[in-house]
Amino acid sequence: MKIIMLGAPGAGKGTQAKRIAEKYSIPHISTGDIFRANIKEGTDLGKKAKEYMDKGALVPDELVCDLVVDRISQADAKNGYVLDGFPRTIPQAEALDAALTKIGEKVDFAIDVDVPDDNIINRMSGRRACVACGGTYHVVFNPTKVEGVCDACGGQLILRDDDQPETVKNRLKVYHEQTQPLIDYYTKKNILKSVDGTQDMSKVFDSIVAILEV
Repeated sequence: MKIIMLGAPGAGKGTQAKRIAEKYSIPHISTGDIFRANIKEGTDLGKKAKEYMDKGALVPDELVCDLVVDRISQADAKNGYVLDGFPRTIPQAEALDAALTKIGEKVDFAIDVDVPDDNIINRMSGRRACVACGGTYHVVFNPTKVEGVCDACGGQLILRDDDQPETVKNRLKVYHEQTQPLIDYYTKKNILKSVDGTQDMSKVFDSIVAILEV
């Protein structure tokens, strides 16, 4: 079961990807984790990626794809995987398809967690993060026992720059320009499935499971 998760920043696709991975005992793979692991281990691919990252440059699509294919070729991914955060663009999707075709594989499902922009802006501007331990909360959906104080360590909670409404609007603009075309790309391949991401998280998960187990 080879799955790609799509959805705007804050749509909850990462949370759903983790739950899918747990249920089906397949790895949850994010590009950030792959970069960190390869750089930490000092692999050739990791060294190449670090050169770009140290300059503040984007890692080229081909190299990102090589890192992803290297990861999904590992033993724990033999029964499938959930890709979270890759591909982000049409060129990345095409590079991934070409690489998978070479090893006789293909993506089975592209699942779009669909949430309107207004909902996402409201969701993310309600997020709060602990400056001490990094714990995350939400003023409406997951409030702390004492306002502004972390339940876990008693640290101060803040609204991160990433979650400021203007920042979120900019991230959504980039998403719609770059990643939204993937919806059309995977629709044409007949593997796109969309779920209503405005539902309760457990209902979103149930909807995804219903798709995967048809």
